[in-house]
Amino acid sequence: MHPSFSFILRLALTSVIAACALFGTTTLHADNEPTLTLSLPNQEQKLARSNLLRHTATHTITVPDDPAYKRTMTYQAIPFAAIVRDMRHIDTLQFTSADGFVANIPGELFRSASEPWIAIEPAGRPWPALSSDSLRSAGAFYLVWLTPEKSGVKAEQWPFQIISIRNVEALTVRYPQLLPGTEGQDEDAQAAVQRGMQQFVMQCASCHRLNGGGDADVGPDLNLPFSPTEYFQEAYLRKLIRHPAAVRNWPQARMPAFGEAVISDNELDDLLTYLQQMARQRDRGRSTNRDATITQE
Repeated sequence: MHPSFSFILRLALTSVIAACALFGTTTLHADNEPTLTLSLPNQEQKLARSNLLRHTATHTITVPDDPAYKRTMTYQAIPFAAIVRDMRHIDTLQFTSADGFVANIPGELFRSASEPWIAIEPAGRPWPALSSDSLRSAGAFYLVWLTPEKSGVKAEQWPFQIISIRNVEALTVRYPQLLPGTEGQDEDAQAAVQRGMQQFVMQCASCHRLNGGGDADVGPDLNLPFSPTEYFQEAYLRKLIRHPAAVRNWPQARMPAFGEAVISDNELDDLLTYLQQMARQRDRGRSTNRDATITQE
Protein backbone atom coordinates (compact mmCIF):
# COMPACT_ATOMS: atom_id res chain seq x y z
CA MET A 1 0.00 0.00 0.00
CA HIS A 2 1.15 3.55 -0.63
CA PRO A 3 -0.09 6.88 0.77
CA SER A 4 -3.21 8.31 -0.87
CA PHE A 5 -2.93 11.30 -3.18
CA SER A 6 -4.84 13.55 -0.76
CA PHE A 7 -2.45 12.53 2.01
CA ILE A 8 0.48 13.39 -0.25
CA LEU A 9 -0.91 16.88 -0.92
CA ARG A 10 -1.49 17.54 2.77
CA LEU A 11 1.96 16.23 3.56
CA ALA A 12 3.56 18.44 0.93
CA LEU A 13 1.79 21.54 2.21
CA THR A 14 2.60 20.94 5.86
CA SER A 15 6.24 20.23 5.03
CA VAL A 16 6.96 23.63 3.45
CA ILE A 17 8.31 25.17 6.65
CA ALA A 18 10.39 22.09 7.39
CA ALA A 19 11.66 22.07 3.81
CA CYS A 20 12.76 25.70 4.01
CA ALA A 21 14.65 24.99 7.21
CA LEU A 22 16.24 21.80 5.92
CA PHE A 23 16.90 22.91 2.34
CA GLY A 24 18.78 26.16 2.57
CA THR A 25 20.36 27.84 -0.43
CA THR A 26 23.52 25.92 0.41
CA THR A 27 23.17 22.47 1.98
CA LEU A 28 26.14 21.15 3.92
CA HIS A 29 27.14 17.62 3.00
CA ALA A 30 30.15 15.38 2.76
CA ASP A 31 32.24 15.97 -0.35
CA ASN A 32 31.50 12.51 -1.71
CA GLU A 33 27.78 12.50 -0.88
CA PRO A 34 25.36 12.50 -3.83
CA THR A 35 23.47 15.76 -4.26
CA LEU A 36 20.52 16.81 -6.38
CA THR A 37 20.90 20.25 -7.99
CA LEU A 38 17.74 22.31 -8.51
CA SER A 39 17.69 25.29 -10.91
CA LEU A 40 14.13 26.53 -10.68
CA PRO A 41 12.35 29.90 -10.43
CA ASN A 42 13.28 31.36 -7.03
CA GLN A 43 14.83 28.04 -6.02
CA GLU A 44 18.53 27.39 -6.61
CA GLN A 45 19.62 24.56 -4.33
CA LYS A 46 21.82 21.53 -3.85
CA LEU A 47 19.95 18.89 -1.87
CA ALA A 48 22.09 16.31 -0.08
CA ARG A 49 20.96 12.69 0.05
CA SER A 50 21.26 12.47 3.85
CA ASN A 51 19.07 15.56 4.31
CA LEU A 52 16.42 14.24 1.94
CA LEU A 53 16.34 10.92 3.80
CA ARG A 54 15.81 12.78 7.09
CA HIS A 55 13.02 14.98 5.74
CA THR A 56 9.68 14.55 7.50
CA ALA A 57 7.92 13.98 4.14
CA THR A 58 10.14 11.01 3.22
CA HIS A 59 8.30 7.70 3.44
CA THR A 60 8.53 4.12 2.25
CA ILE A 61 6.59 3.60 -0.97
CA THR A 62 5.97 0.62 -3.22
CA VAL A 63 6.12 1.00 -6.99
CA PRO A 64 4.48 -1.81 -8.97
CA ASP A 65 5.85 -2.58 -12.45
CA ASP A 66 8.90 -0.34 -12.05
CA PRO A 67 10.12 0.27 -15.63
CA ALA A 68 13.82 0.37 -14.69
CA TYR A 69 13.77 -2.92 -12.78
CA LYS A 70 10.81 -4.61 -14.50
CA ARG A 71 9.32 -5.65 -11.15
CA THR A 72 7.76 -4.28 -7.98
CA MET A 73 10.23 -2.12 -6.01
CA THR A 74 10.14 -0.53 -2.55
CA TYR A 75 11.90 2.80 -1.98
CA GLN A 76 12.53 5.53 0.55
CA ALA A 77 11.10 8.49 -1.34
CA ILE A 78 9.94 12.07 -0.96
CA PRO A 79 6.90 13.57 -2.76
CA PHE A 80 8.04 15.77 -5.63
CA ALA A 81 5.84 18.56 -4.31
CA ALA A 82 7.86 18.57 -1.07
CA ILE A 83 11.12 19.55 -2.79
CA VAL A 84 9.86 21.70 -5.69
CA ARG A 85 8.16 24.61 -3.97
CA ASP A 86 6.06 26.02 -6.82
CA MET A 87 5.06 24.15 -9.99
CA ARG A 88 2.38 26.62 -11.10
CA HIS A 89 4.36 28.43 -13.80
CA ILE A 90 6.81 25.73 -14.85
CA ASP A 91 6.54 24.78 -18.53
CA THR A 92 9.05 21.94 -18.73
CA LEU A 93 11.38 20.28 -16.24
CA GLN A 94 14.66 18.97 -17.58
CA PHE A 95 16.16 16.00 -15.73
CA THR A 96 19.83 15.33 -16.46
CA SER A 97 21.26 11.95 -15.50
CA ALA A 98 24.82 10.94 -14.77
CA ASP A 99 24.94 8.77 -17.91
CA GLY A 100 24.00 11.66 -20.26
CA PHE A 101 20.28 10.84 -20.49
CA VAL A 102 18.19 14.03 -20.59
CA ALA A 103 14.43 13.91 -20.04
CA ASN A 104 12.32 17.01 -20.78
CA ILE A 105 9.03 16.40 -18.99
CA PRO A 106 6.02 18.75 -19.30
CA GLY A 107 5.16 20.59 -16.11
CA GLU A 108 1.53 19.56 -16.51
CA LEU A 109 2.44 15.97 -15.62
CA PHE A 110 3.69 17.10 -12.22
CA ARG A 111 0.43 18.92 -11.65
CA SER A 112 -1.57 15.81 -12.58
CA ALA A 113 -2.83 12.89 -10.49
CA SER A 114 0.09 10.61 -11.42
CA GLU A 115 1.83 11.19 -8.06
CA PRO A 116 5.54 11.89 -8.75
CA TRP A 117 8.11 11.06 -6.07
CA ILE A 118 11.90 11.20 -5.90
CA ALA A 119 13.22 7.82 -4.73
CA ILE A 120 16.45 8.10 -2.71
CA GLU A 121 19.04 5.33 -2.55
CA PRO A 122 20.26 4.98 1.07
CA ALA A 123 24.01 5.03 1.71
CA GLY A 124 25.28 1.54 2.42
CA ARG A 125 22.12 -0.10 1.07
CA PRO A 126 22.38 0.23 -2.72
CA TRP A 127 19.55 -0.75 -4.99
CA PRO A 128 20.11 -3.65 -7.40
CA ALA A 129 22.20 -3.17 -10.51
CA LEU A 130 20.14 -2.16 -13.53
CA SER A 131 21.38 -5.07 -15.62
CA SER A 132 23.84 -7.94 -15.63
CA ASP A 133 26.12 -5.82 -17.82
CA SER A 134 26.21 -2.88 -15.41
CA LEU A 135 27.21 -2.51 -11.77
CA ARG A 136 25.26 0.74 -11.45
CA SER A 137 21.84 1.05 -9.87
CA ALA A 138 19.13 3.64 -10.62
CA GLY A 139 20.36 5.78 -7.71
CA ALA A 140 21.10 7.95 -6.03
CA PHE A 141 17.95 9.81 -7.19
CA TYR A 142 15.17 8.36 -9.35
CA LEU A 143 11.88 9.95 -10.46
CA VAL A 144 9.09 7.44 -9.90
CA TRP A 145 5.31 7.68 -10.37
CA LEU A 146 2.78 5.84 -8.22
CA THR A 147 -0.15 6.11 -10.65
CA PRO A 148 1.42 6.83 -14.05
CA GLU A 149 -1.58 5.50 -15.92
CA LYS A 150 -3.73 8.42 -14.75
CA SER A 151 -1.86 10.87 -17.00
CA GLY A 152 -0.21 8.60 -19.55
CA VAL A 153 3.33 8.82 -18.12
CA LYS A 154 5.74 6.93 -20.40
CA ALA A 155 8.77 4.82 -19.45
CA GLU A 156 11.14 7.50 -20.78
CA GLN A 157 9.66 9.87 -18.20
CA TRP A 158 11.14 7.87 -15.32
CA PRO A 159 14.72 9.25 -15.35
CA PHE A 160 17.17 7.67 -12.92
CA GLN A 161 20.71 8.50 -11.74
CA ILE A 162 19.44 12.11 -11.68
CA ILE A 163 22.02 14.80 -10.94
CA SER A 164 20.03 17.96 -11.74
CA ILE A 165 16.54 19.32 -12.37
CA ARG A 166 16.11 22.57 -14.32
CA ASN A 167 13.20 24.68 -15.48
CA VAL A 168 13.45 25.13 -19.27
CA GLU A 169 11.29 26.08 -22.23
CA ALA A 170 9.79 23.28 -24.28
CA LEU A 171 12.27 21.44 -26.50
CA THR A 172 10.60 22.58 -29.73
CA VAL A 173 10.77 26.22 -28.59
CA ARG A 174 14.48 26.01 -27.85
CA TYR A 175 15.22 23.98 -30.99
CA PRO A 176 12.94 25.10 -33.84
CA GLN A 177 14.85 22.80 -36.23
CA LEU A 178 12.72 20.01 -34.76
CA LEU A 179 9.55 21.53 -36.20
CA PRO A 180 8.13 19.93 -39.34
CA GLY A 181 6.93 21.94 -42.31
CA THR A 182 3.73 20.35 -43.56
CA GLU A 183 2.47 23.02 -45.95
CA GLY A 184 0.50 21.55 -48.81
CA GLN A 185 -0.35 18.32 -46.97
CA ASP A 186 -3.89 17.37 -46.05
CA GLU A 187 -5.09 17.65 -42.46
CA ASP A 188 -4.68 13.95 -41.69
CA ALA A 189 -1.08 13.94 -42.92
CA GLN A 190 -0.25 17.09 -40.96
CA ALA A 191 -1.81 15.64 -37.80
CA ALA A 192 0.20 12.42 -38.14
CA VAL A 193 3.48 14.36 -38.49
CA GLN A 194 2.65 16.51 -35.46
CA ARG A 195 1.83 13.43 -33.40
CA GLY A 196 5.09 11.88 -34.57
CA MET A 197 7.03 14.93 -33.44
CA GLN A 198 5.51 14.56 -29.98
CA GLN A 199 6.59 10.93 -29.91
CA PHE A 200 10.13 11.99 -30.84
CA VAL A 201 10.19 14.56 -28.03
CA MET A 202 8.76 12.09 -25.51
CA GLN A 203 10.48 8.85 -26.53
CA CYS A 204 13.62 9.68 -28.52
CA ALA A 205 14.96 13.09 -27.49
CA SER A 206 16.18 11.74 -24.15
CA CYS A 207 19.09 10.17 -26.05
CA HIS A 208 19.03 11.60 -29.60
CA ARG A 209 19.20 14.95 -31.33
CA LEU A 210 17.60 15.76 -34.68
CA ASN A 211 19.05 18.31 -37.10
CA GLY A 212 21.48 19.11 -34.29
CA GLY A 213 18.58 20.13 -32.03
CA GLY A 214 18.22 18.64 -28.58
CA ASP A 215 19.93 18.28 -25.23
CA ALA A 216 21.25 14.70 -25.30
CA ASP A 217 24.22 13.05 -26.99
CA VAL A 218 23.81 9.42 -25.93
CA GLY A 219 22.79 8.24 -29.40
CA PRO A 220 23.28 9.53 -32.95
CA ASP A 221 21.42 12.41 -34.57
CA LEU A 222 18.28 11.02 -36.24
CA ASN A 223 18.47 13.20 -39.35
CA LEU A 224 22.11 14.19 -39.84
CA PRO A 225 23.77 13.18 -41.98
CA PHE A 226 20.90 10.78 -42.79
CA SER A 227 17.70 9.53 -41.22
CA PRO A 228 17.37 5.90 -40.08
CA THR A 229 14.30 5.78 -42.34
CA GLU A 230 16.78 6.05 -45.24
CA TYR A 231 19.43 3.52 -44.26
CA PHE A 232 17.14 0.86 -42.70
CA GLN A 233 14.50 -1.14 -44.47
CA GLU A 234 11.28 -0.23 -42.68
CA ALA A 235 10.70 -3.73 -41.29
CA TYR A 236 14.15 -3.76 -39.72
CA LEU A 237 13.81 -0.22 -38.40
CA ARG A 238 10.61 -1.23 -36.65
CA LYS A 239 12.35 -4.31 -35.29
CA LEU A 240 15.28 -2.17 -34.09
CA ILE A 241 12.90 0.04 -32.13
CA ARG A 242 10.95 -2.88 -30.70
CA HIS A 243 13.91 -5.21 -30.00
CA PRO A 244 17.27 -3.48 -30.58
CA ALA A 245 19.41 -6.50 -29.67
CA ALA A 246 17.66 -8.57 -32.34
CA VAL A 247 19.02 -6.26 -35.06
CA ARG A 248 22.43 -5.21 -33.74
CA ASN A 249 24.08 -5.86 -30.42
CA TRP A 250 27.41 -5.14 -28.75
CA PRO A 251 28.58 -4.85 -25.12
CA GLN A 252 28.16 -1.06 -24.99
CA ALA A 253 24.69 -1.05 -26.58
CA ARG A 254 22.33 1.12 -24.54
CA MET A 255 19.13 1.50 -26.55
CA PRO A 256 16.14 0.05 -24.63
CA ALA A 257 13.36 -1.95 -26.22
CA PHE A 258 10.20 0.05 -26.94
CA GLY A 259 7.43 -2.50 -26.62
CA GLU A 260 3.80 -1.86 -27.49
CA ALA A 261 3.08 -0.83 -23.90
CA VAL A 262 5.59 2.02 -24.34
CA ILE A 263 4.81 3.05 -27.91
CA SER A 264 1.82 1.58 -29.70
CA ASP A 265 1.83 0.52 -33.35
CA ASN A 266 -0.12 3.66 -34.27
CA GLU A 267 2.33 5.86 -32.34
CA LEU A 268 5.24 4.12 -34.04
CA ASP A 269 3.61 4.80 -37.42
CA ASP A 270 3.40 8.50 -36.52
CA LEU A 271 7.05 8.59 -35.36
CA LEU A 272 8.28 7.10 -38.65
CA THR A 273 6.07 9.53 -40.59
CA TYR A 274 7.72 12.43 -38.72
CA LEU A 275 11.24 11.10 -39.37
CA GLN A 276 10.44 10.67 -43.08
CA GLN A 277 9.07 14.22 -43.22
CA MET A 278 12.21 15.62 -41.58
CA ALA A 279 14.41 13.76 -44.05
CA ARG A 280 12.49 15.33 -46.95
CA GLN A 281 12.86 18.78 -45.38
CA ARG A 282 16.59 18.27 -44.97
CA ASP A 283 16.95 17.29 -48.63
CA ARG A 284 14.91 20.30 -49.76
CA GLY A 285 17.20 22.49 -47.69
CA ARG A 286 20.27 20.92 -49.26
CA SER A 287 18.82 21.43 -52.75
CA THR A 288 18.04 25.09 -52.00
CA ASN A 289 21.55 25.70 -50.72
CA ARG A 290 23.09 23.96 -53.74
CA ASP A 291 20.97 25.99 -56.17
CA ALA A 292 21.92 29.19 -54.39
CA THR A 293 25.62 28.32 -54.70
CA ILE A 294 25.27 27.64 -58.42
CA THR A 295 23.41 30.94 -58.93
CA GLN A 296 26.14 32.85 -57.11
CA GLU A 297 28.80 31.25 -59.29
